[in-house]
Amino acid sequence: MAMRLTAQTPLYVFCYHSHIASKSPQRGSGTGHKAASIILVLHDVEEVRDLIQKLLTIDGYSVDPARDEETAVVIALRQPPDLLLVSLAGDGAEAVATAQRIRQRAQLTEDVAVVIFCSPTVAEGAEVELAGNVHLTRPDTFEQLRRLLSRLS
Repeated sequence: MAMRLTAQTPLYVFCYHSHIASKSPQRGSGTGHKAASIILVLHDVEEVRDLIQKLLTIDGYSVDPARDEETAVVIALRQPPDLLLVSLAGDGAEAVATAQRIRQRAQLTEDVAVVIFCSPTVAEGAEVELAGNVHLTRPDTFEQLRRLLSRLS
């Protein structure tokens, strides 16, 4: 049975559950972000990555999905993103290090915000801004993640 997703769907669905069942040329569909916002989504679970891509595409973002650091670097070199959205198994420090390596290898500046979501290092529903335009977050709902992305992109 397929799960019905809304803006209020708890994000633990995206963070911890891997059994959740193309890029859109349309951008900027009324969410308040820049019309040209491109988000590179790095997530190591395909089903979750695909779901995040679908939800962000509905919001009008152009989304480039990547399954690992190498793929993310190739994509970022081909089409520099406006924002990196990263969630990987392991601790938040490793995800931050991965994002910083992607930035360096793809020659992205600190203007490209990095959002590490589902970070176990922050409390549920919280957001922590680190140096270098890096944000750790563990949003309660997709709507909370949406607001953060809108603010940063």
